[in-house]
Amino acid sequence: MRRMKLPLTGNEAADRLLEDEPLALLIGMLLDQQVPMEKAFHSPYDLKERLGGQLDAEKIAVMDRDELRTLFAERPALHRFPKAMADRTHDLATALVDQYDGRAERVWRTARTGDELVANLMELPGFGDQKAKIFTALLAKRLGVQPHGWQQAAGFYGDHGCYSVADVDGPDTLAKVREYKRAAKAKGKAKAEASAKANTG
Repeated sequence: MRRMKLPLTGNEAADRLLEDEPLALLIGMLLDQQVPMEKAFHSPYDLKERLGGQLDAEKIAVMDRDELRTLFAERPALHRFPKAMADRTHDLATALVDQYDGRAERVWRTARTGDELVANLMELPGFGDQKAKIFTALLAKRLGVQPHGWQQAAGFYGDHGCYSVADVDGPDTLAKVREYKRAAKAKGKAKAEASAKANTG
């Protein structure tokens, strides 16, 4: 049995899909917000099943939006906000068709530098600065996609540590990433409360 480079879901078949199909990995990253990491990255596997066993950007791009929303909302729903994320997935697929001939991997294979890769990602629907940097780090750390300057372009997500999905190689690192996120969230909340108190004082 091969060792998974992306052990993110707790399901070997779903993890293998992330490694073998670039579109699945890109959709998983898109969905990775406001739901557990395992859920976000397992959903491309479920979506592929609901699409009849084919995960294809061109097919998704030409789908009726309501049909895709129905697939996302079917129980178990693919996300906490199935309709909104179905629309984002549709927009992502459309952008891939328009800009990369429907080939998700061309988003990173055409990037000569880390800065170009981050820029390519930020042009995609649903990918802001943070998500683009995390995905750049994930490609480099887990899959060996390392254009010149990737580490600097990824910011601190490119550093050695347990900061994001890019650092997850098993249960131990997943637990450490979760702990880091909890601490960062608590720190941000405390900072916001202190700022609000100072402004009212």
